[in-house]
Amino acid sequence: MKTEEEIKKYITSQPELKQSDMQELHRIFQQLMPECKLWFLDGKDEKGKVVSNPNIGYGIQTIKYTDGKTREFYQIGLSANTTGISVYIIGLEDKKFLANIYGKKLGKASVTGYCIKFKTLKDINLEILEEAIRYGVAATNKKS
Repeated sequence: MKTEEEIKKYITSQPELKQSDMQELHRIFQQLMPECKLWFLDGKDEKGKVVSNPNIGYGIQTIKYTDGKTREFYQIGLSANTTGISVYIIGLEDKKFLANIYGKKLGKASVTGYCIKFKTLKDINLEILEEAIRYGVAATNKKS
C-alpha cells in the first residue's frame, strides 16, 4: 500500500472529531512543507509487536545518535492518542525549548521535549502551532 493510502486509511479510522482535526492538520502540514517526504509508521516493531501509536511523518532529516550511528527520520509527526492528538517536532537540541517558548501560548495543550498533545484543534492556537512547526523544520534543516 502506498504511503498516501496508508495515511488516509489511518486518518479515516479515527472517531469523527479526531478524524476531521487530523485531516486539517495533515492539510496544514503539507501546506507548510509542500515538497516534504511523507512517512507512515504503523507502530509495530520488526516482529509485528505494537510498540507505539501509528505515526504520520512529514519531511526528512538525519538523526545522529551518541554512538555515532545515523538514520533518516521525519521532522514533524502526527498521531492519534487515547485522549486526542499528538504533534511531534523531532530533532530539537533543547528539550525544554517547545515548552518554554510555545507552551503557554498554545492554549490547552501539554508540551514536553518534542511532543505537543491536545484534545481537539479548537483547544489550541493554530497559529502558534504553525509557528512551532516552522521553527522545528528550520532548526532540523540547519542540522542536516
